[in-house]
Amino acid sequence: MKTAVLALEDGTFFKGISIGAMGNSTGEVVFNTAMTGYQEILTDPSYYKQIVTLTYPHIGNTGTNNEDYESRKSFAAGLVIREASLLSSSWRNETDFRDFLINENIVAIADIDTRKLTNHIRRVGSLAGHITTDTNDVDHAISKAKLFPGLNGMDLAKEVSTKINYEFESKQDNHTKDHLTIVAYDFGIKKNIINILSKFGCKIIIVPAQTKTDEVLSMKPDGIFLSNGPGDPEPCIYAIESIKEYLNKKIPIFGICLGHQLLAIASGAKTVKMKFGHHGANHPVKDLSTGSVLITSQNHGFTVDEMTIPSNVKITHRSLFDNSVQGIELKDSPAYGFQGHPEASPGPHDVSYLFEKFIKLMSNA
Repeated sequence: MKTAVLALEDGTFFKGISIGAMGNSTGEVVFNTAMTGYQEILTDPSYYKQIVTLTYPHIGNTGTNNEDYESRKSFAAGLVIREASLLSSSWRNETDFRDFLINENIVAIADIDTRKLTNHIRRVGSLAGHITTDTNDVDHAISKAKLFPGLNGMDLAKEVSTKINYEFESKQDNHTKDHLTIVAYDFGIKKNIINILSKFGCKIIIVPAQTKTDEVLSMKPDGIFLSNGPGDPEPCIYAIESIKEYLNKKIPIFGICLGHQLLAIASGAKTVKMKFGHHGANHPVKDLSTGSVLITSQNHGFTVDEMTIPSNVKITHRSLFDNSVQGIELKDSPAYGFQGHPEASPGPHDVSYLFEKFIKLMSNA
């Protein structure tokens, strides 16, 4: 069995076995605490330029299938796990886990102490890492990790976004009498977001990240959706300026994850890089208006800086892990954002009301 190495920029390294594509890959090493959903994680564009460490020890037992892709392909820079299952026993399995990793060209390492790695990241913060199947020169792998510039200042949304407009129109009409038109900015949009919005009978037009406001307004949207995505939100000037125009026109806006951060910046706030971010499917978030605690899915390395939030923006949700801002709502425009991923359904439906709120905003506009 082929060996592999994970080297970190601080000189720490781990030796294990290769379970994916041969070669090497570099990115920011993060840990995800979800017990399931490895295929959805690997195909989430928000993990672009990130090497994902899964803290759950046994991965691959349910295999993979064509239905559970969250986008057109895998985007994660690499995968780190404790143990790869030898069997894929689910009736939904179409491609064994290891074959999936090879087919998707994911460099992956197993048989390392992921608990030790996770504790190291929690202690020192997110680190650049390099996975390689060339284990003869560990010092070279460490030097490769050191060359990674980090996600600060990286505009990655335009890199993972669709290049063309496309339309998704549901045949379902369970909640609305008239079809509403949503223009969704693709900063790294997940498939299940589109699926959920479509269940309300909405016509959804997905557009590239850098689409101009004039083009979007010509589509006569009832609402603007700002999707999740990878990288630093502050360099996405094209999106921030467009959002400002929509806010001035009082068009309903809903932002998730990166979209939430972009909405905050367009409203006058700033964002900051977190020590190791939030990645997992078991994060408690408090709805400040009701006092309810929601179990949420999270995937972000940046957060809205509470000290910079202007007076016309209300904080609606907070993380119960670190008290960071998880939701905002504008007082002078029909716009709101949520940092977590309500479409991921870990609760399973704790946060689904945020989609219903968007439909009501558009219906009442």
